[in-house]
Amino acid sequence: MRLNHCACGAVEGGVNKPLSLVLLVIGAILLFYGFRAGDSVGSDVSRAVTGTPTDKSIWLLVGGAIAGVAGLFGLLRGSGGAK
Repeated sequence: MRLNHCACGAVEGGVNKPLSLVLLVIGAILLFYGFRAGDSVGSDVSRAVTGTPTDKSIWLLVGGAIAGVAGLFGLLRGSGGAK
């Protein structure tokens, strides 16, 4: 029995683009909340006392940047590949 290679490739390629788009959206949301957390009163107090913003805002920004870059890389890599 022969397997249809075209169908397998369609399933593989069909998963990467939505996953990359989800990562990009999650990254944008995390960055948004990270910037909002950085402007909060708690972060202002932390910045005044320690000189750095809160850990929560830093982790939101770092996580958002990583997810956004991974999602963007996945979208750009998936669109230009030769088949």
